[in-house]
Amino acid sequence: MWQYVVRRLLQMLPVLALVTFLVHALMLAIPGDPVRALIGPGEVLDEEQIALIRKEHHLDEPVLVQYGIWLGKAVQGDLGRSTQNQRPVAEELGSRALVTLQFGIVAWLTALFVGVPAGIASAVYRGRPVDYVATVLSIGGVAIPNFWLGIMAILLFGVTLGWLPTQGYVDIFEDPVEGLRHMALPAFALGVTSCALIMRQSRSAMLEVLAQDYMRTARAKGLSERVVIWIHALRNALLPVVTVFGLQTGRIFAGAVVIETLFGIPGMGNYMVQAIFARDFVVVQGGVLLMAVSVLTANLITDLAYAWLDPRIKYGD
Repeated sequence: MWQYVVRRLLQMLPVLALVTFLVHALMLAIPGDPVRALIGPGEVLDEEQIALIRKEHHLDEPVLVQYGIWLGKAVQGDLGRSTQNQRPVAEELGSRALVTLQFGIVAWLTALFVGVPAGIASAVYRGRPVDYVATVLSIGGVAIPNFWLGIMAILLFGVTLGWLPTQGYVDIFEDPVEGLRHMALPAFALGVTSCALIMRQSRSAMLEVLAQDYMRTARAKGLSERVVIWIHALRNALLPVVTVFGLQTGRIFAGAVVIETLFGIPGMGNYMVQAIFARDFVVVQGGVLLMAVSVLTANLITDLAYAWLDPRIKYGD
């Protein structure tokens, strides 16, 4: 098992290098002089001063050399300083990633604890009203964009009913009640699509498991339907659901970019949007690196969860 984990961790390194290099090259390909973004629109400098700034930030070097310099510092934990506020990128991303992680976990848990039971109920009561309702809701959850859902949630629960706040952020560890109230709407808008996907996958997997011979054997032994479904069927049906759940990590980060901007949350997605418009290269590269590490780690945890759910799966030499 540990050899497999080490091997997977080593495989992450070239993936991270490729992703960050592509981002670096694409940011340099954006029209305009990156030096102008560094000095700001209000400052007027002569060509000599501009050349000094270009040399200081290694912008006069080839792309591969620039990337190599950044990568060498990143390996040591130095992601550079933001050109927007001159603060270390690692500190900025660390504080903002905690904000994104908080409401991302709430969205994850919402998708898990709503999607799986709804999918199981839809499979158990196949062809009945419960199944039809769950199917319509899941299709709608996949089809509706999360930004439109967020806007509608703001209008309904924030503006019309006044039940929940629509802007800002409160740390859930400082004030759990207010923190959850501020997270409710963005977590709902972010988690609906994931919930719908998990619901559909749970239904499909449960229907396949319920048709197996060992399900009929369990019922023939006199086991109650509740035991058959929640103990014998659920564990086997969770394997494909875990796959879908693990893949939602990337969707959470992608949705956070829109949702955080919409709800005024000072998270990593909002920070990345500001950095892209300001052409803050080091922030964009550092943010993409953190997102890539998170997605790859989630995929590794997903693979390890297979062995826990199904003892027949072994990771070895």
